[in-house]
Amino acid sequence: MEKEMTPAARAERSVITTYRRTIWNRFIGAIRDYRLISPGDRIGVCISGGKDSALMAVLFSHLQKYSEFPFEVRYICMDPGYTPENRQLIEHNMRTLGIDAQYFETSIFRSVESVQDSPCYLCARLRRGYLYSCAQELGCNKIALGHHFDDVIETTLMSMLYGAEVKTMMPKLHADHFENMELIRPLYLVREHDILAWKNYNGLRFLQCACRFTQDVADQYHDSKRLEVKNLIAAMKKVNPQVDINIFRSMENVNVGQVIATKKNKIKKSFLEDYDK
Repeated sequence: MEKEMTPAARAERSVITTYRRTIWNRFIGAIRDYRLISPGDRIGVCISGGKDSALMAVLFSHLQKYSEFPFEVRYICMDPGYTPENRQLIEHNMRTLGIDAQYFETSIFRSVESVQDSPCYLCARLRRGYLYSCAQELGCNKIALGHHFDDVIETTLMSMLYGAEVKTMMPKLHADHFENMELIRPLYLVREHDILAWKNYNGLRFLQCACRFTQDVADQYHDSKRLEVKNLIAAMKKVNPQVDINIFRSMENVNVGQVIATKKNKIKKSFLEDYDK
């Protein structure tokens, strides 16, 4: 009789069978296209407790076993002050998925409890700083975050509609305050609905928002605007199914000769500077 697979084996196998085209190939595609991993890297895979980072951990676990070149992985869960119930759920999910996560305690939630303006923004900044610090302690030169394709296109539109600028969420970037550290986003090409499908296929349950005070002081403006943009994209896709990929590709096809001005390193350049040349 064939031995029944463990939940961890089933979850890992599903990304290279059932979801090979929609998840695995796009994960590998992002790593290849954006040169996210190099031989000898030690990558801190950051676990937030949600579906995206859990999938990313499973993908890295499989990739490391069969990679064409050597690299190391450390699975990092920075606890910003989760309730005992949320912490237990994260630990349960990591055990279920066979991920050996290392946990770091902080008091970030307590630090931003009294902040009235954009507490979610401040919390995210503090959490990222702690993740870099934890990763450095473990000898990592990169951290991996679980932002996906939908996050990318929503951020692109939000920047235009509410920030009055054209920019996007990058697949990788250098850390500003941590020397020789980089941030990578390996789920950059993976759609959120495919992540949800993988989660449901494997019968998994993850945290939505683990913030202890989100109902009281959360950044309602930012959250509502992101949801507004998500709904806008969904509505436009009913008319043009290619809208999401077109938004994404627009950031690969910026014609700098047909914009009024560009900006790099905080220096703005008008088209008039080269107009008569």
